This record gives sequence, C-alpha cells and structure tokens, in this order.
Amino acid sequence: MSTTTTPARGRENLTRADGSPIRALVVDDEPALGELLSTVLRYEGWQVESALTGHAAIRAARAMEPDVILLDVMLPDLGGIEVLRRIRVTNPHVPVLFLTAKDAVEDRIAGLTAGGDDYVTKPFSLEEVVARLRALLRRAGATAEREEAVLVVGDLTMDEDSHEVSRGGQDIHLTATEFELLRFFMRNPKRVLSKAQILDRVWQYDFGGQANIVELYVSYLRRKIDAGRTPMIHTLRGVGYLLKPGESAKA
Repeated sequence: MSTTTTPARGRENLTRADGSPIRALVVDDEPALGELLSTVLRYEGWQVESALTGHAAIRAARAMEPDVILLDVMLPDLGGIEVLRRIRVTNPHVPVLFLTAKDAVEDRIAGLTAGGDDYVTKPFSLEEVVARLRALLRRAGATAEREEAVLVVGDLTMDEDSHEVSRGGQDIHLTATEFELLRFFMRNPKRVLSKAQILDRVWQYDFGGQANIVELYVSYLRRKIDAGRTPMIHTLRGVGYLLKPGESAKA
C-alpha cells in the first residue's frame, strides 16, 4: 500500500458542529492497516475507534455514534455491505467510505447502491483516504471549521498556524522537522508511538533500519522541551515513545 502521508499545509481543522473532535470508526480485519489508518486520523485531531470484524463494528457504531465510517468490504464474519445495512438501521445518515481490494465496476456499483457514499481501492494513498473522509463530512454538514488550531498538553502549547511553541510561557524555537515530530506527539498525548509510526508520519517512508533518525530527533526535542523541566517525552524501550504532561510524569 502506498504511504503518501505528507500533511497538507494550511489545511483547516475539522471539528463537529459543537467544536468537539470528529468521531471516526475504522473497520478493517488487518490489524496493522487498521492501526495505521487510525493513527493518521488521530493526527487529524479526530477521536477514533477501530474494529476488526463486522459484529465488532456494529457494536462500536452503536456505542460511539460515529460521524464517519471507514469500512472494509471484505471482513471475516459479515461482509461490509451487510455491516453497513445494520448500522444504518440506527444511524441512517452516517457517511461511509468503503475500502475494497476489488476494482470491478460491479463491485463499486454494489457498494454505492447499498448506501456507501464513496470508495477507495487497495492499494491507496493515506492522504487520499483522509481527503475523501473530509469531503464526506463536509457534504454531510457534520463539521465546523476552526480558523486556528492550538494544541495543549500540560504546560506545553503549540500554535499549528503560526508554528509557535512554548512551555510554561517560555518560547521554544524548533526546526521544521522538530516541529512535525512534536506535533505528532501532541496530537497523540499519552499514546505510545512506535518508531515505525513516527517514520511513516514525519518522514514519509517505511521503517527499515532508519530508527536512528527517530532517536536523534527525539533527543533534539528533549533538549528543547525537557531541559531543566519535568520530562514530558518518555521512552518505552523496545516499544516506542510517548508524550504526557510534565506535572503528572515521573522522570
């Protein structure tokens, strides 16, 4: 699958009409792919739940009432079209983007006829998936647009528009790559991020012996973010890294 994930610069941040995060449900029976898609959507600032089976997807949809669903057509128990039919009983207007490995015209027509709003065929670009989901949300009228996006984790603040970063009121100057790395951390606070996920999102290439570049830039960030303060960036050896508020963290 293509992993073209470069974030669109200057793109507006979508939220629900009440200002809360977009709720997205990702349904795919491939755990690695489902996790990658979920991570990309969390990077958009969305609240994401995932499911590996059709029955789990139906339960999740009832519990979270998603604003949009990313739904694989081929699932191990129920087909995606049947999952959509059952979800639409209680949530008749939720936009659905089908993921399919089939590119035949009849398969696409079947999905759209069943009530799917759009589809992408595998292999696909992650950026294309995000763009299509955003388009579906706008079409459904379920979103609001924020003129500015400010991320806050503990006493660490980032203005995504002006690229200004501060901690405890003190300005912190970052390079472009450091900024992207910190933004990825701040969009996923208290969540362990693997080196592979960081490479894919920040550097846009697959994990393949390049872990040292992640370690190097994490060390750069630590010098600027954590120097002389309670640490916020933490290493879980053999797993990855996480960012959590300094006031509740342990060195």
